[in-house]
Amino acid sequence: DKEDGAANPDIIGKAKGAADKVDPGESEYLHVLDDNNKESAVAASSRQGAVDPAGESEYLHTLDKETKVAAAAEPEIPIPPMMDPGSKTFTVEFPVDIASPDAGAKQVAKVANDRDAVKKKADGGKPRRSILFGATMGALVAGWVFSGNYIFTGLFTLMTVLGQLEYYRMVINTGVYPARRISVLGACSMFVTALFAPDLHQLCLPLFALVSMAWFLTMRHQTSTIPEISTTFTGMFLLGYIPSFWVRIRTLGGDIEPTRLAKLAAPVLSFLGQKADALPAFLPKTVHLPITNGAIFIFWTWLSLAFSDVGAYFVGRSMGKTKLGDVAPAAGAASPNKTVEGVMGGCAISAALSTLGAWVQRWPYWYVTGPIHGIYLGALGLLGDLTASMIKRDA
Repeated sequence: DKEDGAANPDIIGKAKGAADKVDPGESEYLHVLDDNNKESAVAASSRQGAVDPAGESEYLHTLDKETKVAAAAEPEIPIPPMMDPGSKTFTVEFPVDIASPDAGAKQVAKVANDRDAVKKKADGGKPRRSILFGATMGALVAGWVFSGNYIFTGLFTLMTVLGQLEYYRMVINTGVYPARRISVLGACSMFVTALFAPDLHQLCLPLFALVSMAWFLTMRHQTSTIPEISTTFTGMFLLGYIPSFWVRIRTLGGDIEPTRLAKLAAPVLSFLGQKADALPAFLPKTVHLPITNGAIFIFWTWLSLAFSDVGAYFVGRSMGKTKLGDVAPAAGAASPNKTVEGVMGGCAISAALSTLGAWVQRWPYWYVTGPIHGIYLGALGLLGDLTASMIKRDA
């Protein structure tokens, strides 16, 4: 404030007093702090100049700005739409700069994609290998069925033991501990008695059920649970008692009745008979004469079961529309890919083969008993497949 060109001391004094009341010393502190910041900025600039005297940092910063501007000015390349799965080729159209940056010419690239050829090349000889593998396994199983009672029973027992151990491994993974050793021992006894003492065969299941319960009550430190008891009995019944009946069927009809294919198989049977006559005399008769009525029945039954599964697969893949889960939700949850049409196709194939087998074996009323037997086998195979899938999913 000036009056006649000179400062008015009274007004200045009043202004300073008011400033001290409002901001006692803070303005002066901020002023000093601002001066210090300016000095720090100058010192930092001096250090930057010492480190980068040519000003390269500023140049790179400017270059980066120019690059971003140039990238923003470039036209965006359109993304082609997805190819229609049913088409054989698709076309991609995009701008390609060939002559100069200003040309902006467009070039059309056509890419051929023959899906059938690619799939055939990827699969290679897979169908041929599958047929060869199936034929080889079929020949091995047929040789096993007609190998004689002892070899048949021994291999069957071995496979049953391996199956039981795998089943109990899955059970133990769920936190349930069954009496697996007693179950395996019981299954082996069922196969042995089915071959050598068929009259005692049916006593094995209740006997080893009692043994397992005695073990649960005397050898465990705490009370066994219902899952532990039930899984023990399930493994003993499904993977021991039921399969052992194949051995009893195998021993039926030592003096076989010639089938309708006996004349065709005569050279093979004659060759086997000559080889059997050359075997030592101490070997059992079932080794010398391995073919029985029961063996022939098992061969046609297993053949029908195998082709029932094959027929269900191909019919379901080509004609399947109704999911099995729409009819039976639990069955669909166990095997989501199965269809009702596939099940019907499998039963039809099994019925056809069983009818042929009934005619070959000279069954009475083969045109009735054969189809019934085949449909039953198709349903039985489906039930076994779903049961195995259900157990695996729970494990």
